[in-house]
Amino acid sequence: MASDLAAQLLLGCGRFLGEVALSKAAHRRLNGRIRSCRAVRASVARQRCTRGNKGAAEKFTLGSRVAITALLLTVCGGCKARRPAAITPQMDVAAEFLVRVLIADDVSACKLKGRSALNVIGGRADSEETSEAMRFGDSKAEMDVTISRGSITVGGRRFPGDELTVCPDRPHIFALNGKEYRGKLRIVVNPGRTSFDAINMIPLEPYLAGVIGAEMPDYWEPEALKAQTIAARTYCLYIKRRFGGGRSWDIKKTQAHQVYRGLAAESAQIWNAVDNTRAKVMTCRQTDKSEDIFPAYYSSTCGGHTESSENVFGDSFVPLSGVACPYCERVARPKFFFWPMVQFGTVEVTKKLAQQYPKLKEIGEIVEMTPTGKSEYEGFTRLTRIKLSGSTGRSDFLRAEDLRLTIDPTGRRLKSTIFEIMKLGNNWAFSGGRGYGHGVGMCQCGAQALARQGKKAEQILAYYYPGSRIVSVY
Repeated sequence: MASDLAAQLLLGCGRFLGEVALSKAAHRRLNGRIRSCRAVRASVARQRCTRGNKGAAEKFTLGSRVAITALLLTVCGGCKARRPAAITPQMDVAAEFLVRVLIADDVSACKLKGRSALNVIGGRADSEETSEAMRFGDSKAEMDVTISRGSITVGGRRFPGDELTVCPDRPHIFALNGKEYRGKLRIVVNPGRTSFDAINMIPLEPYLAGVIGAEMPDYWEPEALKAQTIAARTYCLYIKRRFGGGRSWDIKKTQAHQVYRGLAAESAQIWNAVDNTRAKVMTCRQTDKSEDIFPAYYSSTCGGHTESSENVFGDSFVPLSGVACPYCERVARPKFFFWPMVQFGTVEVTKKLAQQYPKLKEIGEIVEMTPTGKSEYEGFTRLTRIKLSGSTGRSDFLRAEDLRLTIDPTGRRLKSTIFEIMKLGNNWAFSGGRGYGHGVGMCQCGAQALARQGKKAEQILAYYYPGSRIVSVY
């Protein structure tokens, strides 16, 4: 009935308000709409008392339902559009937990704006070597960031030197080329002085909030999301420590490392996973007998068994030795678990391989691909090493994963190295495809299947990373 529907609407509004932070203006608008709901409910009650005609009452009730439903959609839609972002946490975090994400590589121009005032500091903001500072109070309008005569220009203001840092006021959010990110922005001029890199300097926990929703659907089981968060935190810190010291950034925003989409990937479910696993990482016994973090790789769909990291990436860690996974087939989409034959032209394959690995130019056109390394599992085989024979009579070898991503850098057509290779006319064909991704470490679809069975995040991680231990880093 209409009165019951109105009551449900009020209850729904209350629950909605409990989940969404609203501005004062939005609160006033919503309160007005709630009062309207109450008025509709009271009107319906009066009409039911005074109208004796059953048909007229039924028509009125139907009309009220339509009106209230429309009002509910208006309320919810309006609230969603006006939701402000929470203040970015951890802005005073120690440098070892500040992640430097490469969000634009070798560009000569970009667009910048903020949700608050932007403080632009020439030089490094975390050192005493600063040359000039400028505050852009009206940051809601996009500003051009360009490079001219070897120097960076922001909003028409030239900053001498090789780099600058953009520090937004609270809530510490800026937008680069229309995409919003938390933390700070560093612009670093490249050696040729005709382009620059854009690096998002963001604390570890909010960084993960921009990763987890990009790597795993936020509607998946909470325990799967928590397992994904711990794995991603571990992987990030390992890559930062292992490779970040020799460059101006720690990690890329792409699948080359792990996908990062900033605020666009955030949601309440994602933040719950981040907050409920705060500071947790995995460690394992190293070759020198010490206990430390390791590269906690993960992939979408292993196809039935995860692979040894040594066969794919060349590194060796006990938790990355590979385990059986009869779970991912229950969750993965059929087109990702089994995928059809894909073909690439012989000339295209030869060209891509030579560009990526110049030494392969010596072997000429690729005339034969022979698997020389493979992992045999029940029902399928994953290729791990390929011999490439060329028209010059010479040959060379590549890891199968390197071959896959050189031929198809997106990894969306040649989805894994579980395939058979054959020559079809002027094409190289890859058939019998199974699984999606490199197959090392946690299988994301498998993790979701285990979470559906009631497994906790700790149990999921212990299964896919045997021999690992969960600790807190702060």
